[in-house]
Order: sequence, then C-alpha cells, then structure tokens
Amino acid sequence: MLQPEEVDLNGPTAGRAASIGVAQYGVEIRVVDDNGKEVPRDGKTPGEIIIRGDNVTRGYWNLTQETAETIRDGWLYSGDIGTVDRDGYIYVVDRKKDMIKSGGILVSAREVEEVIYTHPAVASCCVIGVPDAEWGETPKAVVVLKDGMKATAAEIIELCRKNLSSYKKPTSVDFVYYLPINASGKIVKKDVKEQYWKGQEKRVA
Repeated sequence: MLQPEEVDLNGPTAGRAASIGVAQYGVEIRVVDDNGKEVPRDGKTPGEIIIRGDNVTRGYWNLTQETAETIRDGWLYSGDIGTVDRDGYIYVVDRKKDMIKSGGILVSAREVEEVIYTHPAVASCCVIGVPDAEWGETPKAVVVLKDGMKATAAEIIELCRKNLSSYKKPTSVDFVYYLPINASGKIVKKDVKEQYWKGQEKRVA
C-alpha cells in the first residue's frame, strides 16, 4: 500500500481520491445496468455495483424475499450506483433508490443536492423525482431556507444549470418550513416523495 509520502500526484492514481478503489483478491466487483450487463468502463456511465466473493453474505436470516431481491446468481446487488474507469476503479454516485430516471437517463439526486447546498440561503434540501407526463419523472428540489434569508426558484435552478449538465437541473423548486428527518438526522425522502406521487401508478421505493 502506498504511504502518503509515496503517492505520485501525476501517477496512475492521480485524480482518484473520490474512488473507493478496485476489487481486492478473492472479490469480484461489477457495475451493471438494469439488464445485468456491465456498463462501459468510461468513468461516466452509471450502474449498480454488485459484488461476489467468499466474504460476501449468502443471504439474510429468515428473510427469504429480501435475500432473493439482494442475492442473484451468487452476486450481491448493493443498491449503490457507481461508475467504473478503464482501470477498474469504482466511484460511488448515489443510492439506487435516490436516483431519478428522467427520459431514460439517470440523475443523481445527491449530485444536485451538493450544488444546491452551495447557495448561502439554503439550510437543507432534498432532490426527488416527481411525475412528468413527457419524461416519466423529473427532478424537483424541496428546500428549507435559513432564518431571515431569501431565495427564488429561478436562482436555485440557475445555480444548478451553471454547475451541472442541463438535464440534471431541477425543473421546479418548492420551499418548505421543514423536511422530515429520522432518528439519526437524515432526511426521509420516502415521506417527501409520497406527497408528490399520491394517486400515481408508480409507487415510491
């Protein structure tokens, strides 16, 4: 393993600080699309990270359905979305349940949220997919502002447009007084989504 002083900033690992690394001895890792086919090793195409090896669980105790959903053909489907580069380095993008599929293209909610959080007036936010007649679903930002501060939907959308590919920017923004959180302080996106998917055929994951 490279020690800090031995890292070559211009070497083969340069620019890979965000990577979780490569598969270790005895473990196989693949990044696959919805059909189980490996995505291109271009560092850009997202897919689900799946893992196989002797150290990977064979299933959940007394949870037959959950095991069948997670373990398929010996592979553990992690629920994490990531990309892989040409040398096999894996980059985690988001949780699968938080990805937004708009017009067949996956959008990482976390990536959009990170941009929105750079706005000085934003206290907290979450980005979700909401129903859209043309695209199936489209990104929406739900934002809580800091006390005494102001922002407009146009400002938030423009901020995202400047920092992300156009298809990733929210098409709408709702401002709320609070967002539901769980005991560990994480925003409960399922509860937020439910408000927008009521009466729709597609149900919230």
